[in-house]
Formats: sequence, C-alpha cells, structure tokens
Amino acid sequence: MSMMEASATLREVIGLDGTPPELGEATLVLIDYQNTYREGVMRLEGAEEALAAGARLLAAARAAGAPVVHVVNDGGPGTPYDIRAEIGAISGPVAPAAGERVVVKAFPDAFHETELAEVLDALDGDGPRRDLVLAGFMTHMCVAFTAQGAFRGGRRPTVVAEACATRALPGPDGTVVPAAQLHAAALATVGDLYGTVVAEVAALTG
Repeated sequence: MSMMEASATLREVIGLDGTPPELGEATLVLIDYQNTYREGVMRLEGAEEALAAGARLLAAARAAGAPVVHVVNDGGPGTPYDIRAEIGAISGPVAPAAGERVVVKAFPDAFHETELAEVLDALDGDGPRRDLVLAGFMTHMCVAFTAQGAFRGGRRPTVVAEACATRALPGPDGTVVPAAQLHAAALATVGDLYGTVVAEVAALTG
C-alpha cells in the first residue's frame, strides 16, 4: 500500500452498509448549534458556513416530514454553555419549531445520561426509524461522540460534513492541529466504523 492509498474501512471489512438514508425516512438530530460557537473564546472556524448548511438541512428535513430533535449542551451559569443565557441559546437559523424536541446534555455523547434514546424511540411510531442524520458542533467532539453513541445503541448515523465545524487545537508535539485537519480526521474516524459520512446536504436531498 502506498503512502497515499487509504486502507479499507472497518465498515467495509465487516460488511456494514454505507448507503445514506432517504431524509424523509430518517430522524434529524442537530447537535449544539449554540451561539457560543459563533463568537468569543469558543468560536469555530467555518461556523457560519456550517450553520448555513445546517439550516438548509433542517429546512429539507422539515419539508420531507422527518422528525427533528435539537440537542444542546448545558454547562451551567457563568459558562459559555449556559442555556439560560443568549450565549448558550440555539442559533436563530436553526431554532426549534413548535413540536420539535430539545434534549439537554452535559457530556459529548448526546445519548449519555439523557432521554435522547427514549425521545427517538417515541418518534419511531409504528416501526423502528433506525437512521439518524447528524450535524452540528463540534465535529471532533459532540458530533463524533454522538455518532459513536448512536452506533452503540443499534442506530445508523449519517454525518453531514459541511454542516459541522470545529477549531484548531494544540497537538501532542506542541504544534497546532488546524481545524480543517481535525474536522477531516474526526469524520474519517466516524466513517471508519460508527456511521456514514456525506460531504454535503445535497447528498441527502438530491
């Protein structure tokens, strides 16, 4: 194998289907599209572009009749994740509509110590709706860990890459890991086992 040739994914090795779902047959889960990621210390690279893509995805899901669940992280008063303050609120372009559930979490995996699994089960109606479409902030953190949680719970997550964003972080050798590199690595990790990754919203709406 050459240095530029990718290995087979674990999903390919064990025979998991990588076909994206029909949007109308899935449940959309929007993760941490909070104002804190658009300004100040937690501002993400490409946040506005990802948020715009998330808004298009949300509009398409609503038009297709897909259930929508919003997830927010609550860090408590005085933190950038205070959901009682404007900084921790869900950003306007993807604000919940009447009847759309909001799940509050305190850990990166939105399934951990929350009612998300029960909410999804209730939305399934007469039959299991195992496919989830995930998008939000941050790619390497809550998006990736929620995809892992979905996979562990027997669901089939699909992550929309253009509707996610993250930030540059220090690497173990003291260099900076660029946001784009961290974003790509996180999505590659998801795509290796936990779920399907599509580059654009159009992959689910075209």
